[in-house]
Amino acid sequence: MSEDPRAAHGFHNAQLVDQYEKVGFGGKVGFGDRPAILVIDLAKAWTDTSSPLGSDLSGPIAETVRILEKAREKNLPIFFTTMAFEPDFSDLGDNVMRKKPVSHVQVKGTEWVELIPELDRRPNEVLINKPRASSFYSTNLQSLLTGHGVDTLIITGCSTSGCVRATAQTSHDHNLRTIVPRQAVGDRSKSAHDAALFDINARMADVVDVDEVLEYIEGL
Repeated sequence: MSEDPRAAHGFHNAQLVDQYEKVGFGGKVGFGDRPAILVIDLAKAWTDTSSPLGSDLSGPIAETVRILEKAREKNLPIFFTTMAFEPDFSDLGDNVMRKKPVSHVQVKGTEWVELIPELDRRPNEVLINKPRASSFYSTNLQSLLTGHGVDTLIITGCSTSGCVRATAQTSHDHNLRTIVPRQAVGDRSKSAHDAALFDINARMADVVDVDEVLEYIEGL
């Protein structure tokens, strides 16, 4: 079955954007007063092209670094995530491994699950090991955000169609202002990236340019 080109998923499809806006999707939540930065899974397993999970994320990495530098100037809370399991995967679950056997790369204590050095993580920047796509699932992220009084979560990292989308959904469900800088997130599939950004913007977060995020942080 051939797909109607008018239904192509992405911001490039002005007709689809207009259709969604007319029925009431894609409203804007804007920025709040107390933001935090969340960097999702920028570890070697996802950023090294020799990894079965990896892809070229040099662009999103560079843009994430720009955001981190500005956030550190303003002493904003910064959180990182990775995804790592016991060597026997007893903490992963049989059905998850069946669905994603590629998870065999994500072993605790290996270089694959370590954050890339470009991020220059500081001692006061919390690293969260998340067991599933959403950074909120079975982690203490929500309590940490509450402790900091955060009302705005700025999400960068990968993958747009997986962990970024899942985290944005949960952030929205927790009634946080959720912001996704479009150049600071990436995916191994361009079409999946484009479709996910469209849905994120339509349903759960504001998808904005990195420069808009930098201007907002600078003005705090």
